[in-house]
Amino acid sequence: MLKLTFLGTSAGVPTKQRNVTALAIECLNPHSSGVQQGSRQQNNQSKKSRPWVLIDCGEGTQQQLLHTKLSLHQLAAICITHVHGDHCYGLPGLLASAAMSGRREPLTLIAPKAIATLLEAITATTELYLPFDLNFIAIEGVLAEQGDMNKVSISLSDQHQLDIDITRLSHRVASHAFGITQTISRRILNTDKLVADGIPASALWGKLQQGEDVTTEDSRQLQSVDYVDDEIQRTRVVVAGDNDTPNCLRKAVIDTDLLVHEATYTHEVLTKIRAKNPDYDPMHSSAQLLGEFAQAAGLKNLILTHFSARYQGFDNPNSKTPNMANIRLDAENIYKGNLWLAADFDQYMVDGAIESVSNQEASQKGSQEESRVQYIGSARSD
Repeated sequence: MLKLTFLGTSAGVPTKQRNVTALAIECLNPHSSGVQQGSRQQNNQSKKSRPWVLIDCGEGTQQQLLHTKLSLHQLAAICITHVHGDHCYGLPGLLASAAMSGRREPLTLIAPKAIATLLEAITATTELYLPFDLNFIAIEGVLAEQGDMNKVSISLSDQHQLDIDITRLSHRVASHAFGITQTISRRILNTDKLVADGIPASALWGKLQQGEDVTTEDSRQLQSVDYVDDEIQRTRVVVAGDNDTPNCLRKAVIDTDLLVHEATYTHEVLTKIRAKNPDYDPMHSSAQLLGEFAQAAGLKNLILTHFSARYQGFDNPNSKTPNMANIRLDAENIYKGNLWLAADFDQYMVDGAIESVSNQEASQKGSQEESRVQYIGSARSD
């Protein structure tokens, strides 16, 4: 399960209602508490142990975090899509605050090489000191060295894995999308079968669940594979940076539960901007472009963000003032899947499919056709 909290949804500049771009993704393991008998999982996921990833860090992101329950001590990785200021100017301040709050654990930073240059300059000129290791991974290096395997893996526990892959986009500077894939595995003990076979609850149950073959008191040989189902849940979200060609993501969105993408303008406004100044192309997407792409790709869930400051936050198609209804209708005229327009502090839960890798029938949870994305309210704690 991935829990998304939008910390900034404005393009270019902040507004009274929206900060510039930042998105927090919490990596939740629903099986880490209330663990079944015999499980060896030790990292019970309390409120004090909920790893999360930050995608982009526009100016003021750390101020936005103060209105949520997210902790910089639990931040596992930061991913910067590109070097434009509304996506990265908040990074130095956030790192400094993490240091001042007592963070000592290493932190992974996946970003363009220029971000390292930015941090080096700020460190040299402002005496920025980080008492934790910053594991900097240059996007250029990942794309160059790993070819089609453009992936950074982060192990959150023995049963909890996070993979971050990178896709090139089309913008005025090099821009990228991050595919966030969470994999949760667990071993489920078939207690009904054990009882039916006359094997009472005992320490043997725990050993079977841990993968051990055992011998009962009456000398019966029991194989773990006969009593344990291995279950895997994969949840995948693709978060795109600035991009004027959604089709760049055609491969990345295969088997994706949710796409988060900018929709800076309506198509009418984007066309007017290009016509007014033929020598300048903002290289952003319209909501219509996203709708066309998502519909053609068969995407079931789409969240739009990164809106031009010209659009007010209310939704009224009859108003003469540009507002969210213009963006919404621009996409809805083509896209027929589940569509949301993000606002600051909006939270969404994304629940991926569950599959069995044993000889048992696939889990019914994994075969359900219901939406895997749910809006769950605002993150503001005040």
